[in-house]
Amino acid sequence: MSCQGKDLWPELVGVRGEEAAVTIERENTTVSAEIILDGTIVTGLFLCTRVYVWVNTSGICVRVPMIG
Repeated sequence: MSCQGKDLWPELVGVRGEEAAVTIERENTTVSAEIILDGTIVTGLFLCTRVYVWVNTSGICVRVPMIG
């Protein structure tokens, strides 16, 4: 499936989750970034309008954020 705009942010691993979310939404205005604790179970539903920002208990992004 092809989504509009930038779809992957490897440069945000290690960045605070809130900062990562702002960057994602600025670089692709068609998505909403959702900060979520790493290990949380989420639905497998793919959405071109959603990016999960996986953070650890310190609020640091620990996975590459991508559309889905």
